[in-house]
Order: sequence, then C-alpha cells, then structure tokens
Amino acid sequence: MTTLRSDAILERMMALHPKIIDLTLDRMWRCLAAVGDPHENVAPVIHVAGTNGKGSTQAMIRAGLESEGQQVHAYTSPHLAWFHERIRVAGEIISEKELASVLDEVYQRNGGGSITYFEITTVAAFLAFARKKADWTLLEVGLGGRHDATNVIARPHLTIITTVDLDHQQFLGETIPEIAFQKAGIIKRGVPVIVGPQHEAALDVIEAEAARLGAPVFASGQHWHAREERGRMVFEDETGLVDAPLPNLLGAHQIGNAGMALAALRHSGFGDAAMEGAVTKAFWPARLQRLVKGPLVELAGPAEIWLDGGHNPAAGAALAAALNDFPTRPTHMICGMLSTKDVTGYLRPMADAVKSLTAIAIPGESATLPAEETAEAAREVGIETRVAESVEAALEAILVNDPSARVLICGSLYLAGAVLRENG
Repeated sequence: MTTLRSDAILERMMALHPKIIDLTLDRMWRCLAAVGDPHENVAPVIHVAGTNGKGSTQAMIRAGLESEGQQVHAYTSPHLAWFHERIRVAGEIISEKELASVLDEVYQRNGGGSITYFEITTVAAFLAFARKKADWTLLEVGLGGRHDATNVIARPHLTIITTVDLDHQQFLGETIPEIAFQKAGIIKRGVPVIVGPQHEAALDVIEAEAARLGAPVFASGQHWHAREERGRMVFEDETGLVDAPLPNLLGAHQIGNAGMALAALRHSGFGDAAMEGAVTKAFWPARLQRLVKGPLVELAGPAEIWLDGGHNPAAGAALAAALNDFPTRPTHMICGMLSTKDVTGYLRPMADAVKSLTAIAIPGESATLPAEETAEAAREVGIETRVAESVEAALEAILVNDPSARVLICGSLYLAGAVLRENG
C-alpha cells in the first residue's frame, strides 16, 4: 500500500463537513460509538492543553517515559511534513499500512455523517491506540480544550495546561480569561492538573475551574519551581529538588516546559532517570531547530540555518529572547505567516534581535499572508525588510551580503513543514 492510499482517504475525509473547525463534541461521540468507543480502551492518558509549549512538553514527557522503558502512544497536531507524524503507536510513528487501515475503517463506519477532518482523524488515532498495548497515552489538544476532539477521556491520569496566551481568538475568545476558560475545559473532576507559567488572569480562571471540579492543582511558582542555575536546570517541589541538565530543546522558555514535564513524571511515580531523559532526549522539530543537512544547508555554506514554527506574540517574544542568548552573529529572518495571525504582535519582539527580514508567502497555503503585507508589518516595527518569491531566493539574497549569517526561517508551522519536506 502506498502513501497515496492514506492521502486519498484523508482527502476524502475533508468533504465530510463544510468547516475545517467547528468546536463541539456531538459528532465525536457519535463516531466513537460507531467504531466501538476505542477511547475507553487506551492506556492511561496525560492530556495537554495550552497556547504555547504543548508539543515540547509532551515530547519531554514521552522522552522521560521511554527512557524508563515505557511504551507510549502519542497524539499531536498539526503535522509538519507528513500526516503520520501526528500518531505514534507504542513509540513508533504509525505505519502507512496501519494508518490507511484505521482511516478507512473509521470512514466506512462513519457512514457519511457530518464530521470535521480533525475529529474523524482523532477517532482513527484512538482506534490505533486501543489495538496496541502501551503503558501511557499522551494527547495534545488541537484547539482550545473544552470542545476539542481529544476531550473525550472521562478520567485521564493527569491534565496539563501550558502557558495560555492570545491565539485563535476567532474561535476561543478575545481575552486571556476567555481563552483560559476554554483551555481549562480539559480539567476533570478529581484529576490532578499541572499548570505551567501563567498570566495571573489565566491562572485565576484555571484555579476556579479546578476548584469547582475538586481537581488538585500543581501550579508553577506555587507548588513547583523550575529555573536555570549555573548552567543546570533546577526543579523543586514539595518532595525535593532535582538537579538536571538544561533541556536539549533550546530557549529559556523550555525551562518552564521542562518543569511541567518533570512535575508530570514525578506525579506519575518516576524518578531521576526519567527526569534526566526528559530534558536530554526529547526531540521536537521546528522548535528552534538547527538544520544540519539537505539542499538548504548545502546552499548556505558557512551560514547557519535555523527553523521555528512559532506564530503568535508570546512565541515571538520567546524566540527573540532565545536569539539574544545565542553567540553574537547577525541573524536574518525569512518569514511567512498565515493571514489569521497577529503578524505585528509576533514581529514586534524580534525588532532588536534580528538584522533583517525577508518576507515570503507560504507555499501551497491559501490562507498565507501575502509577502508584501508581512514586509509592511516588519517595517512598522522597525525591521529592515525585503520580499522574495521563495525560501531559496530569500536565502540566496541574504548570503550575497552576509555569507556567514545566521538565518532563521520562521512564522508558521505550515512554512516549517514545507521546508522540512523540501529539504529532505
């Protein structure tokens, strides 16, 4: 069976609902029932919601569990290069044969009923997980939490809410408290919730929802602390202190993400070996990832090529802080963003961290922001700007004037995915 087989089924699934996003759980319950409620037969679940850091936190938890020999299912979205990346079955990215099989089965049993692409593919993931023994299931929320397709587990082992910030306001609300209310929808009665670094307004909402449901809260800055100290990471909670290496995922913001991962591992009964594995063995592509091979790297010569998929103001601030901690070297951005994002909010923190920005349109994305509009937003915040037709053209123009530059390709996970596909 070829990759085209799963691609063809996925394309067929796109026609089952007129909207890409339609937040309600009614269709999920119906489709899950049609395939035998597989979500009720998966390994213990750790459910992760939040605006930023969900994927990195999940990746660190998985690395920690796997370093102790645990078998882990993991579900994440969106994918970067290939859909298969969304579903890891007992530690391995789902095979083409298995993916095509579960997708087709769910499609057939759905019987043509209205259901969104994300919902029906989430059902397929649950079906794959239910059919393979594992010790843990890690679920990353797709959008929001309260009405997200992953929010069908009656009693997870743990829930985690990473940093809440402004993003997807058209679906989740215009303010941080409104968005936090949607994220807090994954909290379940009596189930502990680990809370990452938060704006006070978000924390108030999360704590109120947890209190209503009698869910014990383990919050950053109150019940656990994570910090960098003398080139190491220090994690501390009521049971003691952990002295660990710094996370191998780059950026100061990863300290908070690692803190949530270590809190989750400690709460789940794991010790120092799992915690060290979490911070030293995690891999999460397009999160300040340095490209080390492929056509772009060959084209770059002595220049550095970095890739990041962050796309909201908080991600821009974290990225700028990380760049400012890098060794001194001129940094030039190649940036493409979706039209639904706050491009000015994302770029404003970058103004003092980069030398220039080359704006491009995201290839193959109908919702891309035109390169000229990205460039205009960059000029407004004081970044020297030009426009190019492609990543390759942008890179070539940068190298003409600065052959040993640091080049950061950024602004969207969709752009990051296109780069990873094309760069091999």
